[in-house]
Amino acid sequence: MEKIIIIAGATATGKTSTAVEVAKLVNGEIICADSMQIYKHMNIGTAKVTIDEMQNIPHHLIDIIKPDVLFSVADYIDAAKPIITEIISRGKTPIIVGGTGLYIDSLIYPYTLGGVVSDSKIHNQLEKELIERGAKSLHDELALIDPIDALKIHPNNTRRLIRALEIFRTSGKSKSDSVKIKELQYEIDMNIITIDREILYERINARVDLMIDNGLLIELEHLLELGYNFDMQSMQAIGYKEFAKYFSGTLSIEEVINQIKQNSRNYAKRQITWFKRYSFADFIKASDCILKYRR
Repeated sequence: MEKIIIIAGATATGKTSTAVEVAKLVNGEIICADSMQIYKHMNIGTAKVTIDEMQNIPHHLIDIIKPDVLFSVADYIDAAKPIITEIISRGKTPIIVGGTGLYIDSLIYPYTLGGVVSDSKIHNQLEKELIERGAKSLHDELALIDPIDALKIHPNNTRRLIRALEIFRTSGKSKSDSVKIKELQYEIDMNIITIDREILYERINARVDLMIDNGLLIELEHLLELGYNFDMQSMQAIGYKEFAKYFSGTLSIEEVINQIKQNSRNYAKRQITWFKRYSFADFIKASDCILKYRR
């Protein structure tokens, strides 16, 4: 079984710098597990790792698609798995780094949807239909296929809605007809970077202020000039979506900044809750994580 290191945790916990130091110690290469750092032109708002911060450690799955391209979990798995195999074939250690729990979860477990292997083409088609038809139309379709499951899924919960429809289109069975497999695909050394909650929130607030100082608004204006808009999947990310009301004239820049900070703190709470699910992980401070591989 292939062996990988995972360094995960909430936003602003220091995952990136920790991973770079660990990579130096284990002859590793880093594979990004961040659903926003995959996008080109979106650097400041995603806190994307810089060339200097990489310190000559190879990084993968950063800046791989344009902001108007739909990118699903299935696409991520299709991209990440061959890279893991290739890194190992060169005698190096893959280090998965990021805070997108769904990416990590789907990578370490067989990526199934209620026991049905995901089909990236069907998933991407459903995401396109969501944009073209709207959530209500997809929910009406689900109600015909599986009325019981439709009652459990709110039309606005588009992630679960798409998943349920993908299961049916892939297998011809409803979601309730299958069982999800939960067996690890890799030999995993998982590290969840922890930090005092109050310090974390201070870091998040300071990071947002730094993003503004570094030109986040200018980055947004550039994206709009390139033809991208707030309806796109990429622009729904925290740090970008809040500016929609600024550009429409309904929020001041100060109000936008406060919203980004609040949304980022709320997101960090959700990440912390998600990563608590991994009972086999080491919940560890960044400095101790580095020491762990130095021994």
